[in-house]
Amino acid sequence: MKIVATFIAALIATSAYSALPNGAAAPDFTMQVSLGGKVSSFTLSEALKKGPVVLYFYPAAFTKGCTIEAHDFAEAIDRYHALGATVIGVSHDDIATLNRFSVSECRSKFPVGSDADQKIMKSYDAVLAAKPELASRTSYVITPDGKILYSFTDLDPGQHVANTLKALADWKAKQ
Repeated sequence: MKIVATFIAALIATSAYSALPNGAAAPDFTMQVSLGGKVSSFTLSEALKKGPVVLYFYPAAFTKGCTIEAHDFAEAIDRYHALGATVIGVSHDDIATLNRFSVSECRSKFPVGSDADQKIMKSYDAVLAAKPELASRTSYVITPDGKILYSFTDLDPGQHVANTLKALADWKAKQ
């Protein structure tokens, strides 16, 4: 049992930071996304023309933590919109899986994108160290000028929504 606890602590420790620091330029990307089971294209630079973007990476659709996190973002979407923000989730899952996930778990409230080749998660240093084929649970708030305002990495999905909403509210209050 002690070995398992040590392994879990090491896993959490390796994913407890994000390499892209606040103030860094957010890498632009275009990807295939699903919103409400309908496939379209999402380009970060285009979304930033409308306001800030909350970009969150998650390990895998339909897993316990990722389902909780998707529900949390869906429940908070009106608060994000009130702050002028767009939310997008990203994982390695294929678009067919995300079509189902976007309807059932994201409740057709925000798009989720397929990064099957991991180019985006690697550019954001959002790769899970213990299982590099998966994304880490990392959330970024990106301001309209394309800069990282806030980043948070934690395998526990519990604080991602609260933390990104606070970062957005603090940023908006200074505008």
